[in-house]
Amino acid sequence: MTAHLVTNIGELVTWDADRPILHDAALVVEGGRVAWFGHRTDAPPADSSSDVGGAAVIPGFVDSHSHLVFAGDRSAEFEARMTGEAYAAGGIRTTVAATRAAPDEQLRANVARHLAEMRAQGTTTTEIKSGYGLTVLDEARSLAIAREFTDETTYLGAHVVPEGSDVGAYVDLVTGPMLEKCAPYARWIDVFCEDGAFGQDEARTILTAGIAVGLLPRIHANQLGHGPGVQLAVELGAAAADHCTYLSDTDVEALAGSDTVAGLLPGVEFSTRQPYPDARRLLDAGVTVSLATDCNPGSSYTSSMPFCIAVAVRDMGMSPREALWAATKGGAQSLRRDDVGHLSVGAKADHVVLNAPSFVHLAYRPGVPLVAGIG
Repeated sequence: MTAHLVTNIGELVTWDADRPILHDAALVVEGGRVAWFGHRTDAPPADSSSDVGGAAVIPGFVDSHSHLVFAGDRSAEFEARMTGEAYAAGGIRTTVAATRAAPDEQLRANVARHLAEMRAQGTTTTEIKSGYGLTVLDEARSLAIAREFTDETTYLGAHVVPEGSDVGAYVDLVTGPMLEKCAPYARWIDVFCEDGAFGQDEARTILTAGIAVGLLPRIHANQLGHGPGVQLAVELGAAAADHCTYLSDTDVEALAGSDTVAGLLPGVEFSTRQPYPDARRLLDAGVTVSLATDCNPGSSYTSSMPFCIAVAVRDMGMSPREALWAATKGGAQSLRRDDVGHLSVGAKADHVVLNAPSFVHLAYRPGVPLVAGIG
């Protein structure tokens, strides 16, 4: 096994408990894992080396919420919103029709294209949901395709109720034949708990069925208004309650007293002109927060975690350091992973070299492609 030294690092973000950020640093990678990090002059010998010329090095971004298995385009819907029409979840059904009609090759190519975009912007771990099939066949094939690209796959048969379907009958399908076919390709189960999608009792039934067959729960919660989603997430021990745009004091208290991560998705609010979630309120209460793109063709068609960091700093009350943590280690906690999102010894050596002297430039220079390389 050979060791590679990354040296002359101007600023190294590790999130290690004792040394979270170092300057004039170096990093040793061996067997795809971090073998050592510390001051540049203390670096051990290695079989090869690279000099990053004083650049900042950060952990790869962990995008813990995306919907990449889809076909079609909803730019007309976006244009309508930008000219004054209100956002509603009904546009999902447009994507469902296009996705059902698309061959596997087209869906696979679309996932690959978006993952390449993500990686070029520093994302090294990505969660991918189903949810645009809404039939047993189409949900299963969506997850099978997603599993070709990541182990972090989420069964979201409960995205919306298909047009013309009875809610109760569809819940029976989602928790019965669809779950049986999809579970082998999924690690997670998710549900859109919102007016116009699934209510509290339906969401509990769906998540409980997934838990019973070994899937781990997460939930779309409190995006379009106040609702029961966050409380249900905490009740069921969900890893994440994502969106968290509209929260009561009771919701914040519940999150703060739990292991459930509040997943904030600023691309959605940017694209829909909804109010941004109040990250400062959550952080001050002691809630663990993650940032993710929610990359999807309707409400957040961005694959850029740096963009989400910049928006979180500008409009959600986060410091640059808090936003980077949420986009890396926070995302890892949302996926219950301890091997990614940081660069402590033993972690996967998913490191990103920035064309900048500090991670602060991710928010300081919004829209500028700052990723110079990925290890």
